[in-house]
Amino acid sequence: MSWPIIVDSVAALRAQIRTWRQEGQRIAMVPTMGALHDGHISLVRIALEQAERCVVSIFVNPAQFAPTEDLDKYPRQLALDLDRLQEAGAHLAFTPGVPEMYPAGFATKISVGGPAAGLETDFRPAFFDGVATVVAKLFLQAAPDCAVFGEKDYQQLCVVRQLCRDLDLPVEIIGAPTVRDSRGLAMSSRNAYLSEAELEVARKLNAVLRQTSTELASGADETGAMEDAAEALVRAGFRKVDYVAAREAMTLRPWRRDRDGRLLAAAWLGTTRLIDNVEILPAPE
Repeated sequence: MSWPIIVDSVAALRAQIRTWRQEGQRIAMVPTMGALHDGHISLVRIALEQAERCVVSIFVNPAQFAPTEDLDKYPRQLALDLDRLQEAGAHLAFTPGVPEMYPAGFATKISVGGPAAGLETDFRPAFFDGVATVVAKLFLQAAPDCAVFGEKDYQQLCVVRQLCRDLDLPVEIIGAPTVRDSRGLAMSSRNAYLSEAELEVARKLNAVLRQTSTELASGADETGAMEDAAEALVRAGFRKVDYVAAREAMTLRPWRRDRDGRLLAAAWLGTTRLIDNVEILPAPE
């Protein structure tokens, strides 16, 4: 059989999943919005290590875009994505259209709190409700044993874990390390929007975060360090900084020095909004 099998309906997806279940096979899922890059492929590889069958969904989810955001211009390249999934060894690509996921009369959504509060929600109020709704639907449709999400979207990873805990969804959520280019830029589908000059600036985001993380771990004042980081990003060429924030790694509550931490940031480069995050490393002994 040629992989991946390509289905665009929930009925066809469930029929194939049912066959694999009857064969006693474990199933891993990688939810994506397409425009696949090396970061996505790393998630597929992890999924293949975790299960006999890997399902990748490709769906640009309108529920997580505000009217002012880039839904219409979000990169779509299904043929290329399917070629990449074939090379990676994925077993099934689920490629539904909007009417399949949100049929006429659709009126239900999931409202999330906890780790969804603040950070991205301060700037994209409906974002995580849209993410949680589509992820819950995908999990109910595919019934995977586990699902792999990248740490690049760290707040999203925390929200999905909370979603599964709160709604008793029997899916193990696996966080995968961020894949970066040789100079530290986190892989993102939105990097396709950037010019060569903007890419040079974008690569400074991770460097500023790593430097700030080191300073925090060494005892720097948190408020001052956040302000300095935001100023450094503007000096580097970013148009605007939405936030630079230290949070507890598991809950995303305000960071305490006796807890594992995560430093998260969102900043604008021209009309493109980039996010990234790093661990707040333990203080040197």
